[in-house]
Amino acid sequence: MKKLTVTIVLFFFFYCLYAQKQTENINRIWAGYFNQTRLTDKWGIWAEAQVRTKDNFVNNLSQSIVRVGLTYYVADATKITAGYAYVNDFPGDSHKNISVPEHRPWQQIQWHTKYGKKKMMQWIRLEERYRHKIKNDNELADGYNFNWRVRYNLWYEIPFYKNGTDPNSWSFIVNNEVHINLGKQIVNNYFDQNRLFLGLKYQSGIHSNLQFGYMNLFQQMAAGNRYRNFNVIRLFYFQNFDLRKKKR
Repeated sequence: MKKLTVTIVLFFFFYCLYAQKQTENINRIWAGYFNQTRLTDKWGIWAEAQVRTKDNFVNNLSQSIVRVGLTYYVADATKITAGYAYVNDFPGDSHKNISVPEHRPWQQIQWHTKYGKKKMMQWIRLEERYRHKIKNDNELADGYNFNWRVRYNLWYEIPFYKNGTDPNSWSFIVNNEVHINLGKQIVNNYFDQNRLFLGLKYQSGIHSNLQFGYMNLFQQMAAGNRYRNFNVIRLFYFQNFDLRKKKR
């Protein structure tokens, strides 16, 4: 698994370098809240909300996301989640005066691994994307465009102290996520995007932490020969609760 992960990351890194000549550069801020709550030994819930700016870090909004899910715990370190996300794309180049909604059912398997004090989290997520068709700058058309998307996420934490979950402790975070498009409507951009994040994690409490840093997002557009390179300041707040009754 390690060799496969390194191969995938390196492939997309050099792919991104190759395409730089036809690339548009954009600067954004992503902020988000994430919650995973375990209700019983087998069941839990997932909830999150995100907001993203458009350009020059603080120039208007580009997108908002609300995502919920129901989680089944195969084991303490392995869980399966299925849910729904509502995505709102604020007015943009092809829809200057209207927002465009997207409905996104999703399913994923997530697992955690420890290497001494270091921690690794991975997930594979499948999304079904129903994006509302656009008639013009002022009006939506009837129906939806549809495609599948597969996402592989690798997250690695290196604590600066013995235990990165102790309150007021700090860790270094490396995170990479690859997105692949699938479906009949995908012609030129089966590779959708790659997200590489480097940052810090501050454990603010037993159940909460703040992660912030720099993310490079490289995206291939639908035309196939156009790309976007995003420089993103990412600020995410996480809470993880366990509501199970403690055994005496």
